[in-house]
Amino acid sequence: MKKMILGCLGATLLLGSCVSSKKYNDLEAKHKEAQDLLNSATVKLNDCLEEKATADSRNKTLADQNAFLKANNQELINNMGNLTTLTTKGAENLEKSLESLKEKDLTIRKLQDAITRRDSVNLALVQSLKGVLGNLDDEDIEISVEKGVVFVSISDKLLFSSGSYNVTRKAREVLGKVAQVVNNKPDFEFMVEGHTDDVPYGRHGNLLDNWDLSVKRATSVVRILQNDFNVDPKRMTAAGRSEYIPVSPTEKSKNRRTRIVVLPKIDQFYSMIEEGMKDPAINN
Repeated sequence: MKKMILGCLGATLLLGSCVSSKKYNDLEAKHKEAQDLLNSATVKLNDCLEEKATADSRNKTLADQNAFLKANNQELINNMGNLTTLTTKGAENLEKSLESLKEKDLTIRKLQDAITRRDSVNLALVQSLKGVLGNLDDEDIEISVEKGVVFVSISDKLLFSSGSYNVTRKAREVLGKVAQVVNNKPDFEFMVEGHTDDVPYGRHGNLLDNWDLSVKRATSVVRILQNDFNVDPKRMTAAGRSEYIPVSPTEKSKNRRTRIVVLPKIDQFYSMIEEGMKDPAINN
């Protein structure tokens, strides 16, 4: 992989860039609340799909019975004069059941459409990222989708020297390509997370431990995206996760990474879910 030329950023520009823990905690709380809502909606949706399948079967049986009653209606009227009233009530009840099923089916389809739109947005984003990053080593960068969120994980050997938070020269190519995608998607918000391994960080300079190192690395990436590639800073959050979310218990190199968490139009999607959950047809 060819190295691209990029000057190291000065440490003094990075000292004031740590994200506030309150903002990060608020964002995580919001994301957890939204994820809980999504999980609840998914459970509701699955329940409704099962209920609809059962109701469809019952409806077919009722429809067959209704057709039989209509075909034999005149003979039954001759034999049982009062059956006409009962048959009429049965038809009315059947019509109400059919109408209820139609309303519930419409609500289910609205939720399915919302999930489909979200998945389509995520797919388009992943395709864009893989398109611009496709020539990089698979061991250095990984793109994945988990629970409706797109993750871009970049190994630290591609971005930083060991124990440093200064971005390497070859990292400019990678971050420039990521910036190219996110700049073309102005509705996206994303968080840059720094991750380290569990090897204790020997205190030197301005850094105290792995917490400090992970935060500094995240803010280094954010600074480059903002200053060198004109990514709107209002769309970005920098966060340090230290050693506490490892991806491998044995391969420490995999845990040393910078992860970009992309949230495409997530507020709009959850608004659609919330609106659908309030529909009486989905809760009955």
